[in-house]
Amino acid sequence: MPAPTYEEIRLAPKVLLHDHLDGGLRPETIIELADAVGHPLPSTDAGELGKWFAQAADSGSLERYLETFTHTVAVTQTAEALHRVAAECALDLAADGVVYAEVRYAPEQHLERDLALPEVVEAVLAGFEEGSRQAAAAGRRIRVGTLLTAMRHAARSMEIAELAVRYRDRGVVGFDIAGAEAGYPPTRHLDAFEYLQRENFHFTIHAGEAFGLPSIWQAIQWCGADRLGHGVRIVDDIDPETGRLGRLAAYVRDKRIPLELCPSSNVQTGAVPSIAEHPIGLLHDLRFRVTVNTDNRLMSRTSMSREMALLVDAFGYGWAELQWFTVNAMKSAFIPFDERLTLINEVVKPAYAKLLG
Repeated sequence: MPAPTYEEIRLAPKVLLHDHLDGGLRPETIIELADAVGHPLPSTDAGELGKWFAQAADSGSLERYLETFTHTVAVTQTAEALHRVAAECALDLAADGVVYAEVRYAPEQHLERDLALPEVVEAVLAGFEEGSRQAAAAGRRIRVGTLLTAMRHAARSMEIAELAVRYRDRGVVGFDIAGAEAGYPPTRHLDAFEYLQRENFHFTIHAGEAFGLPSIWQAIQWCGADRLGHGVRIVDDIDPETGRLGRLAAYVRDKRIPLELCPSSNVQTGAVPSIAEHPIGLLHDLRFRVTVNTDNRLMSRTSMSREMALLVDAFGYGWAELQWFTVNAMKSAFIPFDERLTLINEVVKPAYAKLLG
């Protein structure tokens, strides 16, 4: 079969598990929101501003990459701004063919203009609801679940975990910690993870992006993560010549622990040298629970369709592989099993069956 084209991929149903709300703003929206609050930007031209974010993020350093969020966080300090960017996020993802998405953000980073944590959460949830409703009216149905993120260098993880559980029946489906890995191991937040397990609540942990196997091991064995945010460095526990798995890699594969891989972002932060050399190819061949994600659409100037198109070009993947990534992601979502199964059987598989002929 001919290789899937970008436009064909865009029309196919896709599932996204790792996307940051503050990493996916429209440049035009950033400019308007910044003007309203008097926040200075590197450029007030939407095209140039988009280029600036990509170039600033394309440094090979996770720490430098994270600095770009200064601007997106600064302009999302009001309920109205949060509502707007969440609605636009849902619309943009739906236009890209995403049928289910889990979008994460850190409520603690949006308190500079006197919002309370619950007000932040409620503004984002309302925005996602409005954007999803507008997308459905336009014929592009999407469901968006929210992950609340705690910053690993701060000390509010228990507070954010309790907040996530409080809103578990209103659209918050999971918890996460994020931020620079080096010097901030996930075990610093062990009380939050133990609380979440007692509450039977799902969580993922950013691990194995920049720091390596110890971060992955702690996230799984100490903290009990359901998924690994990135987890790309699990490849360090695999012999590149023989494909033989070390103890940790074997455990991750045996337990079907999902890897939230973000190819373009991993290249930008220096976790991998290029798309063609991304371990996703090896991990796919070894049948790890691999998922494809965007991470930060603004900083990487990307989308789910673009990420999949890049993999098609780099590894020669066809519709069978793209369906496999999509089903993996839907299986790994933090919504109830019956709801996942409905999306797989009634949305994903019928669409790919037509594409596979």
